[in-house]
Amino acid sequence: MKFYDMLQLDPSVLKPKIRSTEINREKIKLRFAIFMRALLIVLFAIMFIAPIGAIFGSENSSMGVAFFCILLSIRFVDFGYCVKDSIINLALTFVILLVAPILAYNSNPALASIIHFFAFFAILLMTADRPEMGNGGLYGFSYVFLTGNTVTGQAFIKRCVLTFIVFCLFSIIFYIKHREKNKDIRFKDVIKKFDVINEKCRWQIRMALGLSIVLTIGNALKLERFMWAGFACTSMLSVYPYTVKVLKRSVHRMVGIVIGSIMFFIVYQLTPVNMQTLLGPVGGFCLGFCTDYRKKTAINCFGALMLAAGIYGARDAVLLRIYDNFIGVILGMIIIYLFYLFIDRRFIKNKENI
Repeated sequence: MKFYDMLQLDPSVLKPKIRSTEINREKIKLRFAIFMRALLIVLFAIMFIAPIGAIFGSENSSMGVAFFCILLSIRFVDFGYCVKDSIINLALTFVILLVAPILAYNSNPALASIIHFFAFFAILLMTADRPEMGNGGLYGFSYVFLTGNTVTGQAFIKRCVLTFIVFCLFSIIFYIKHREKNKDIRFKDVIKKFDVINEKCRWQIRMALGLSIVLTIGNALKLERFMWAGFACTSMLSVYPYTVKVLKRSVHRMVGIVIGSIMFFIVYQLTPVNMQTLLGPVGGFCLGFCTDYRKKTAINCFGALMLAAGIYGARDAVLLRIYDNFIGVILGMIIIYLFYLFIDRRFIKNKENI
């Protein structure tokens, strides 16, 4: 395997290869690939997001973060249908990410809930025909993150320009990477196959419904940094297939959040003030070595808390992150249970009778 090909692989693939090979030279090469992959992703993130903030304003750095995450995905994951329809729907997805969070933010809770549901359901329908590929969680993160970072006035105009430029770039990348895939499948075929008896379709409905509920609650109660609760809830709801034990995942998330938050607080206090801004990139670099969900959750705390510490102070930011994640996990579990009780169980029985 070429070194470039190794760089394209996830640590969850590279680490088993390291354990299975008995050739020391190959082990060193694979370990170096993991190291370089983690380093290059962080450097690329900085090179991608920093210019966006400089050119389009710091208020639009959040859009840069969302686009960066999407870029990492579209290089490898298609939408499950022909490239022509996919590029059209990529444009529609970007429009939704641009407009829906702002519309919901400026609406009353009831209307905001409706906007969130239909906006995110449309995104899932267009981008997550294969939930196991992870697009549901990715676009869920992007939607929630932008809901917590809305803009108005001149900043919104700049965000529109940024979105158009990025779409043009991403559509080219998408075409190059996926033009030969699913040539005979149209998006209308995906819509025709939509049926609540199908587990994937119920997963899409449940995720959109759950996200709309948690975001509406956060907005209605004006809770600080409530997008963190949205991330936690989305993490629970994005699990696919249904057979995966979500309760175990919820425990792992809270363990990771508590450990990661405490670790951040200790490291933050010990780090010289002029070097504290490096904690975010260092956390991102360490994330490139993680395969375990708990460890990923813990390391993710560094970047999130580094930003929040400048607003709330380190201590309050840590407490707020733990509190918001606890609320998000609880809401996610409640939504999953109620959806199973009133929807899933009924359709599972009906399916068995067919």
